[in-house]
Amino acid sequence: MQRRFRIGTRGSKLALIQAHMVAGFVGQALGLPAEEAAEVVVIKTTGDMVQDRNLSELGGKGLFTKEIEDALFDGSIDIAVHSMKDMPTVLPEGLIIDCLLERADPRDAFLSSKANSIATLPHGAVVGTSSLRRAAQVRARRPDVTVVPFRGNVDTRLRKLSDGVADATLLAMAGLTRMGLLDKVTAPLSTEEILPAVAQGAIGVERRMNDDEAARVLATFHHAETGLRVAAERALLAVLDGSCRTPIAALAEISGKKLSLRAMILTPDGAEVIETSRDGLASDAVALGVDAGQELKSRAGPHFFTVE
Repeated sequence: MQRRFRIGTRGSKLALIQAHMVAGFVGQALGLPAEEAAEVVVIKTTGDMVQDRNLSELGGKGLFTKEIEDALFDGSIDIAVHSMKDMPTVLPEGLIIDCLLERADPRDAFLSSKANSIATLPHGAVVGTSSLRRAAQVRARRPDVTVVPFRGNVDTRLRKLSDGVADATLLAMAGLTRMGLLDKVTAPLSTEEILPAVAQGAIGVERRMNDDEAARVLATFHHAETGLRVAAERALLAVLDGSCRTPIAALAEISGKKLSLRAMILTPDGAEVIETSRDGLASDAVALGVDAGQELKSRAGPHFFTVE
């Protein structure tokens, strides 16, 4: 009898959309309708349950993965679907992510009824975001603005914006696209204006390393180019020991056999910005990421990575 894959995911609307995307691919791989090939299992994570504090205060990215990974270990799910930008750089021993869907638009979106861009926001405007990376880059461009915490799922943040809690916010284009909410976008932000989070727009599928059947199924829809781009960015992040406490941005792009990587670290107030870039063979993705990370780390000095 054909195994029915149990897919673990967070319970937000976006997470469920992404899990059902993966279910569709599993169905195609097995030649079955998605609902016969897979079952989506919702798992509540610490990061979802605590909404009144910034992630940096709670301990970082693992808040969105621990309970899901526990379910992989105890066998209550077979695979797990994650937004790769939420994933710690080091996975628990025995788990692996070797399947990524084709990356969606990695850019951030600007949402506001008060302005068409960060540059045209009124003096002293309030920008809502709980991303240190977004906050630092906004402050670097507009030191006069006030940044306030903006936790919650996409719908919650859009409601806060319409309620006037902030004059503007930034969200991922990929998530808004998947949710059918592009009409809410005032303008996409070029990657020259706001450099994205590591692996933004990429969906990864995690499995147990010893699950050969899952490995075979997932291999049928792994997107190799996305894998290389994400590998470069996450290699850089690993060198920097990046967490939610340090504003880090990076984007790798591939053209033919060539990979270009841009990366940036900032102080949380946006006053100091250090950037670098690398160009090389896509097959050297990890080495390019490591090299860029080492340069940023050596140029920054320890104060960039110190938690107050």
